[in-house]
Amino acid sequence: QVRLVESGGGLVQPGGSLRLSCAASGFTFSTAAMSWVRQAPGKGLEWISRINDGYEATYYADSVKGRFTITRDNAKNTVYLQMNSLKPEDTAVYYCNFGTSWGQGTQVTVSS
Repeated sequence: QVRLVESGGGLVQPGGSLRLSCAASGFTFSTAAMSWVRQAPGKGLEWISRINDGYEATYYADSVKGRFTITRDNAKNTVYLQMNSLKPEDTAVYYCNFGTSWGQGTQVTVSS
């Protein structure tokens, strides 16, 4: 079955960087569009980025555009989210998403 496992979260100071990873299995990763979605404390889910298969077109929410970069490694069945210039409002649980499947999430806390 589909399995998505996120990693790389943690505590970082404002202005810092983190790279999240999502290891995927159970489906043909190379032909899958993959997304990152986050949920801040007390708020709903917020879509933040997607990478398509093929030409690997990328899309970003305005809230992260220019600071976050989504990439994929089809040889490793892994999608990444490089997060730079982090802000306290980026604090959330970050989830990897494929279709109706979700990972368990990884906590990112941005605080001094």
